[in-house]
Amino acid sequence: MPRSIVSDRDTRFLSYFWKTLWCKLGTKLLFSTTCHPQTDGQTEVVNRTLGTLLRAIISKNLKSWEECLPFVEFAYNRSVHSTTGFSPFEIVYGFNPLTPMDLLSLPMSERLNLNGKKKAEYVRTLHEKVRTNIEKKIQQYTRQANKGNKKVTFEPGDCVWMHLRK
Repeated sequence: MPRSIVSDRDTRFLSYFWKTLWCKLGTKLLFSTTCHPQTDGQTEVVNRTLGTLLRAIISKNLKSWEECLPFVEFAYNRSVHSTTGFSPFEIVYGFNPLTPMDLLSLPMSERLNLNGKKKAEYVRTLHEKVRTNIEKKIQQYTRQANKGNKKVTFEPGDCVWMHLRK
């Protein structure tokens, strides 16, 4: 059971039934910020990717998607993402889980056990690398998005056009 679920404030998740269910299961329901398309965009990308992976695996047997979901989730969490340069699993736990294919060629010298201090230091440096990779990717996206935009500075008293949402 997940400890928390992030929702886009969909009314289906706001009903009394769901609130009671989450409470009984010990799951905390978190909401994304209103009018914050970045959060929805991230969710949409993950959902689209998982949907593509599921379609590739289940082929024409549409009723088997539920059985395949844990394997698709594992594959997604173990794959290296372009923004961070690491897999989600490695970011959270500090290592990628081994698969049976990994165990075939693993020499005994590679099967080492890091002590707690070394492991904590490794995870700390890993998170620093992830943060650096994300910042680089953000700068790359920003440069691409701002290509051709003019820098405009406003002074107090300048007339500007404003659009206010309801």
